[in-house]
Amino acid sequence: MKQRVILQIGEHELSVSHPDKLLWPESGITKLAYVQTLAQLAPFMLPHSEGRYLTTIRYPEGIAGETSFYQKNCPQPAPPFVRTAKDGTINYVVLDSLPTLVWLGSLYSLEFHVSCERIGDPLPDRWILDIDPSLEVEPRLMEAADEVLTLLESLGLQAVAKTSGATGAQIVMPIERGPTYEQLRAFGKFVSEYLAAQRPELFTVARLKKDRGTLIYLDYLQHHPGRTLAAPYTPRARPGAPVSTPLTREEVKRDVKPADFHLANVPQRLSAVGDLIAQCKPQPLGRVLQSLSKL
Repeated sequence: MKQRVILQIGEHELSVSHPDKLLWPESGITKLAYVQTLAQLAPFMLPHSEGRYLTTIRYPEGIAGETSFYQKNCPQPAPPFVRTAKDGTINYVVLDSLPTLVWLGSLYSLEFHVSCERIGDPLPDRWILDIDPSLEVEPRLMEAADEVLTLLESLGLQAVAKTSGATGAQIVMPIERGPTYEQLRAFGKFVSEYLAAQRPELFTVARLKKDRGTLIYLDYLQHHPGRTLAAPYTPRARPGAPVSTPLTREEVKRDVKPADFHLANVPQRLSAVGDLIAQCKPQPLGRVLQSLSKL
């Protein structure tokens, strides 16, 4: 078994220890294969993480190990190419380069979660609605995403559904600069409460899990400064090595499953379809928000 591999990433050399260690044993994904796949995901993943506060989840023994932990502070020692940003007492990694992403992967960071807010910018650049099933396997997940997208379309707005890579999904809508987080929270509240009223057999806005039963929770509160969500294209530490993946509308209607998108096939998919979120132009929310303020 190899004990160490040296990767050349541009002008930087990165030492990867234990390259043959299995991180997703049932999928046969080794540590070396993982960081190589991260490098393929980087052009699509980095635009959604750079300029945001990063939280990683590290699994030193892979997903089958007994130990995992969240990491907000930059691991030490850090290579000179790693940039950081302070927020209070926490010195976050700024995930803005291929070497930084591969370095984090070499430290067994198997999940990447980013802040809703951009560093130093009080105005959001996107609106996100978290679709959170109560069931571990929710057969109505794409139906729920389609309902949200249909409502947005009725308001003249375009958005993209993405799998969380776990059990749920998110609706991501790039927006034109201007609305505040509070205005977007009011918009999310309207969307969620309207859908819960129209489809009470499918949706709930009950915050307590004990009050949700088997309903799908529309969590408009998660999109707010200080909160994090799974970054687009992040792997998830679950069997099958799923990846949080933006979907076409046709895929939503076809009822694809989160497990359909994983480390073994997402790089090839991205080469074919590109970044669907980047292809969604920023939406003008001013008129809609003005109408809501009169309700």
